[in-house]
Amino acid sequence: MTAPSGSGPSALNVGALAQFMRANGIATPHALSLTRLTGGQSNPTYRVTGADRVCVLRQKPLGDLLPSAHAIEREARVMKALRQSDVPVPEVYAYCDDVSIVGAPFYLMEFLDGRVLVDQGLPGMTGQERAAIYDEMNRVIASLHRVDVAAMGLSDFGKPSNYFARQIARWTRQYRESFTESIGAMDRLMEWLPERIPLGERTAVVHGDYRLDNLVFDHSSARVLGVIDWELATLGHPLADFSYHCMSWHIPAALWRGIGGLDLDALAIPQEAQYRRRYAERTGIDGIDEHWDFYLAFNLFRMAAILQGIARRARDGNAASADAAQTGEKARPLADLAWDAARRYDAGRAGT
Repeated sequence: MTAPSGSGPSALNVGALAQFMRANGIATPHALSLTRLTGGQSNPTYRVTGADRVCVLRQKPLGDLLPSAHAIEREARVMKALRQSDVPVPEVYAYCDDVSIVGAPFYLMEFLDGRVLVDQGLPGMTGQERAAIYDEMNRVIASLHRVDVAAMGLSDFGKPSNYFARQIARWTRQYRESFTESIGAMDRLMEWLPERIPLGERTAVVHGDYRLDNLVFDHSSARVLGVIDWELATLGHPLADFSYHCMSWHIPAALWRGIGGLDLDALAIPQEAQYRRRYAERTGIDGIDEHWDFYLAFNLFRMAAILQGIARRARDGNAASADAAQTGEKARPLADLAWDAARRYDAGRAGT
């Protein structure tokens, strides 16, 4: 029998899902119900109740997708591996590629009962609470970048070299494949970025979308219960990952998910330079400042390409979020910020 349940996938086969859960050690004494969780722009995510524990079901979107996008099997794999490390992640119960159950491949994982914070200015908190939240975010990403890749069984999780070149090529390709309108800054960046890649290689597990609202915090403390949304995770340069996280210092609060322009000292939120120093102390990585504006230009370009993809999915009718079209409109201003960082980088290099 195939039927919808709650606000779950329209192709949900309730009986088959229950059977799959029981086969993987999850008892289902009650009728299953799926409720859509908000916030995700990529892979549809549902809270599953009726089993002996609350689960989260995360599936690949339906419809035509860009090549290599929405690789949920990689999400499941990296979270399973990181359970052996100091990085807090939900437990993954099972992965399934049988599309007859919910209409697409999916996995089931632990539901984390905690807080998801969206506004990076952290309104309503004390200065001490804000400082603790930011220090915990810093601690967790530093822990991730210290993970021993081989010991976690992730040596083949990505290519260990030429990360920036491969990523620039990937997001250039995906931007072009999801084209909706011409953005001059993106055209300039697609030429500029490959010519400015810094020398030197570092390899770590990188999350790819590490930000405040992809962390689940304890209800009563700053402790991170788990890092979620690992769709873009791979092996890569840790400073690419860290600078992506630091984009929020450069994005105006009025634009989107930023703290740019806020009185950080009054809020007890660290200045970016202070935040970078703490990360360097925790990871032992030196020379962070030398190519910082390149890293920012790269990540703002990458984010603009991602948002262009969201805009395209909204236009094509297979976006995961109701506000996808509005989110996609942020691609142009983020591309402009990326080009600003590129010009700063060139100006700084000219002065050395």
